[in-house]
Amino acid sequence: MLESTLVLIKPDGVERKLIGEIISRFEKKGFKIIDMKMMTMSKTLAEAHYAEHVGKPYYDRLISYITSGPIIAMVLEGENAVQNVRNMVGKTDPLEAVPGSIRGDFALNTTVNVIHASDSIENAEKEIKRFFKG
Repeated sequence: MLESTLVLIKPDGVERKLIGEIISRFEKKGFKIIDMKMMTMSKTLAEAHYAEHVGKPYYDRLISYITSGPIIAMVLEGENAVQNVRNMVGKTDPLEAVPGSIRGDFALNTTVNVIHASDSIENAEKEIKRFFKG
């Protein structure tokens, strides 16, 4: 089924010059980039994006990190995009992410982990609207 999903290359991915490598992996897999921009996430946007994590011990660190520098936000389209992209991204904890996945190859820890990808079709729709308002 053709789907769209949101991918964010986080500040460490941008700083470490991994943008081309990451985009190349998605393009080689057959995903189409529908929209893309470089931006610095505001605290308000970060709080909305990570609202489900409010109250968790890592929340403040997460907000501080994601707003610390530029990110790349992009919408990818392809067959079963949400699950296929999540598989390519790998588990949140880089110690559990398999080699060959983006996090398995590049992530440093659970906060500084290079990339975000929507985890469901419903969240993809919400997140795409949040970052690409019409």
